[in-house]
Amino acid sequence: MISDKGTYVIAEIGINHNGDIHKAFEMIRKARDAGCDAVKFQKRTIEIVYSHDELAKPRDNVFGPTNGDLKRGLEFGKAEYDAIDALAREIGIEWFASPWDEPSTEFLLNYDTPYIKIASAMVMDRDFLVHCAKSGRPLLVSTGMCDLQMVSSAVNTIERASGQIACLYHCTSTYPTLDEEINLLGINTLQKAFPHLPIGFSGHERGILPSVCAAAMGAVSIERHVTLDRNDWGSDQKASLEMNEMAELVSQLRRLEVVRGDGQLRVYDDEKPIAEKLRRKDTLQAA
Repeated sequence: MISDKGTYVIAEIGINHNGDIHKAFEMIRKARDAGCDAVKFQKRTIEIVYSHDELAKPRDNVFGPTNGDLKRGLEFGKAEYDAIDALAREIGIEWFASPWDEPSTEFLLNYDTPYIKIASAMVMDRDFLVHCAKSGRPLLVSTGMCDLQMVSSAVNTIERASGQIACLYHCTSTYPTLDEEINLLGINTLQKAFPHLPIGFSGHERGILPSVCAAAMGAVSIERHVTLDRNDWGSDQKASLEMNEMAELVSQLRRLEVVRGDGQLRVYDDEKPIAEKLRRKDTLQAA
């Protein structure tokens, strides 16, 4: 769970499993081995999220000749989520998902997950926000494609509906995100605007440095897309970390938690013999 004791690291599998439950299993296990706290998926009711015309568009893919074939092929149902839930519990990693419509939210509430994630794509949908807020499940909220006024509207809508925001994520919704569009100072902007909320970072950039910097700036949670192979087919693969990179990110975040310290200035025991050796005089009295 998200707290101020350590960085809560989410490996977003999303749809990078490409509709293959065994690939999803492998990603869950490798995320756990990398030290991640949670894995995240995406859940859609295809006929609600996409129009008939959008689904009928020609689009050659491994599932068939139309865009609808692709969207349906990528979507997991109850059997798959039952298996995901069982595996996550067995190996000791949390899981949850981003619903993209109200029935998908209700579907996910059948599982005892710690959070519902509000994707950036859904953060300006008032009815959807109210529906999720009234679910009683703590919410993680991404803010991609939003300015501060839009974020404020979303936060106010959720809170007026008695929803609990467990973390608000600074985010830029480009895949992969250019360095000049990451804008990590947005974390500080959100901290000042919403001092009562934990602030996190959901990144789509190349590499791990911006995510480590985000944690150093006070982000209590880091979310990154993951993949088994960045050269695999799929829209999110190029903006994802491979599992060895995710393991390195977690390692650097855990080191950051140590080196950040508590801010109290002190003379460490290991410094005392160095002081005796190097200081010619010690005649200045502390005030």
